Amino acid sequence: MITLADLATLHAEHAGAWDSPVAPVVLDGPRGPVSIGDGAVTLMGCINLSRDSTYRESVATSPADAVRMGRIQAAQGAAVIDLGAESSNAGTARVTPAEQIAGLVPAVKQLAAEAVVSVETYEPEVVRACLDAGARVLNMTGREHEDRMLALAAEYDAAVIMCFGTTANVRDIDDVPPDSDPMPVLLDHFAPRLAHARSLGVDKVVVDPGMGFYYGNLVDPIPRARHQARVLAQTFRLRPLGVPACNALPHTYDLFGDEFRKAEGFYGVFAALGGAHLLRVHEVAHLRVVLRAMAELEVR
Repeated sequence: MITLADLATLHAEHAGAWDSPVAPVVLDGPRGPVSIGDGAVTLMGCINLSRDSTYRESVATSPADAVRMGRIQAAQGAAVIDLGAESSNAGTARVTPAEQIAGLVPAVKQLAAEAVVSVETYEPEVVRACLDAGARVLNMTGREHEDRMLALAAEYDAAVIMCFGTTANVRDIDDVPPDSDPMPVLLDHFAPRLAHARSLGVDKVVVDPGMGFYYGNLVDPIPRARHQARVLAQTFRLRPLGVPACNALPHTYDLFGDEFRKAEGFYGVFAALGGAHLLRVHEVAHLRVVLRAMAELEVR
């Protein structure tokens, strides 16, 4: 059980991290600048153009359907819309760059007039096509072509969501950081990658600890949920990196069952308390009211 004493101890042990300044990432949006950093948590709606996604409510059956869903999410409060054309779940079908481009580009072109558009991919050809179409964020889920992807981000002055991972892409099964304390591993992982990104001219980076990905050493759903909650509540410990942090919120079907659509609101509380700046969610309307309630209420 998570107690108030646990959270107080966590804060006391790592309070120094809260003092580390974080430079906001500011994006030009169709309705004005979108700032990701200290202040109100920014919501990033998620739409999947892959039918392999396990979160069925996020699946768009066509580019036109993705546009319809993206417009709804923008109206519900998502400042960023994240589009993907290939599921990150282990064992799901791979989608060629040409197929990804065919699905993503028509949706990007239309949604770029509604919100800041992010594209989740690990293929440079897809990145260029989507940035040409108006995407402003690269959700980088692979390492194989990292230099080419970062060079494209610099060329287009796009932001990068830099996801934790050591493999070519998140479809190649990796292990999660050690259970004892994953945060030092995350800090050591991101620091040199951030320095390298800056050397290539990328100055808008958000880090993502990768809690939404599949890991070979964390397949049991309850230990996985414990690990995810631990990282969410300690996101503030990434502040010494100097950049905003993104969290993809879990669903934990084994705990929530047929109420799984409420899971993101539950985990969102821990992410917000833990210092997340950007939340990648499927249930935008639910998270919007949860965050609004947290902003309005006081417990002291």
